[in-house]
Formats: sequence, structure tokens, C-alpha cells
Amino acid sequence: MSQTTENLVHIPVDDVELEGILKIPEGAGGLVVFAHGNGSSRKSPRNNFVAEVIRDRGLGTLLFDLLTEEEDQIRENRFDIPLLTDRLVAVTEWLWTRDAPRDLNVGYFGSSTGAASALRAAARLEDDIDAIVSRGGRVDMASKVLDEITMPTLFIVGGGDTQVLELNREASDQLSCEKELHVVEGAGHLFEGRR
Repeated sequence: MSQTTENLVHIPVDDVELEGILKIPEGAGGLVVFAHGNGSSRKSPRNNFVAEVIRDRGLGTLLFDLLTEEEDQIRENRFDIPLLTDRLVAVTEWLWTRDAPRDLNVGYFGSSTGAASALRAAARLEDDIDAIVSRGGRVDMASKVLDEITMPTLFIVGGGDTQVLELNREASDQLSCEKELHVVEGAGHLFEGRR
């Protein structure tokens, strides 16, 4: 069984410090950076379950919060996509200064509003991001950059999440990269009861 290196990390961004958990299995072929959505965090059981599955497949994960606890108390911050995008770009650039993840391919896993920041950050970083996965993402909040997305992109949406599904269909139609829209039949926005 391969070893996994786990580090609690403190990432300086602007005038704040963001906490995260960086776990990289031995021989990892890449690293997935999580961009959590509105009201979620690195401590979410759902996010940690997904991260564990990803690590079991030989990829590293970085779970961190785009906002500090104090910032998250202000509801408007959760929907400040430019701020969340700036934070995600800064954290990704910080990763590349670290020894372990420096040479790994990097992908984004975004959910809800975090998916919008993942798409915007990927458009800004271009060829430095290798893939994007959006789960129940508010991809409509990144509509201005969809034509700039060049990396393979997967949208996963619950079949019962009709409004978000329609937004994802419209966004997928705007993408010219390798793409897939996967509908999980019977699942709602948070994929309750789905494993």
C-alpha cells in the first residue's frame, strides 16, 4: 500500500491566511484542487469523501477554504466570484512554489459557486490547468470566459436539480474544448443519498 503525505498548510493570500489540507499519495500522477461552493468548506464530509476517492485513484488533493471564517460570515462574499477566482489563482500559484506538487498536473474540482471560480481561474491560467470537473456548478457565473476554456471539462449535475441542469446544458453548449455533461438521474443539488 502506497504512503500518502499529509500536510496542514497555511497559504498566504493578500492580507489573509487560508488553511488547507494537502494530501499527496506516493507516485501521484496529478493534483486536484478543490474550490468549494457557497456555504461549504474543506471540512465537509461530502468534499472529503470525494477527495478520498480521488486519492484512491492515485491523485493528490488540496482541500482549502476560499474565504476565512470571518469572511464567510458575510453572505455576499460567497458570491463574489472575482474574489474567489483571485484566491484560487493565488493558491494554485502558491502550490507551484512547493517541492512536492511542483511537477504534477493540476486539475480543479469545483462545486456550486466554486465551479464558477474554477472556470474563471482556469481561463486565466490557461495551459497550466489540465482539467476541470464541476459538480452541481453555477457555471453560468463564468459565462464570460467559457469560450476561453481549452482543457477537458466535465459537468456533473443531478437530474433532479432542474434549474442548475439547464444552466449547465447552456454552458456546455458554449464550450469548444473536450467536454462532457453527465447527469446523475434522481440526484438533487447536493447528491443526497448518492455514493
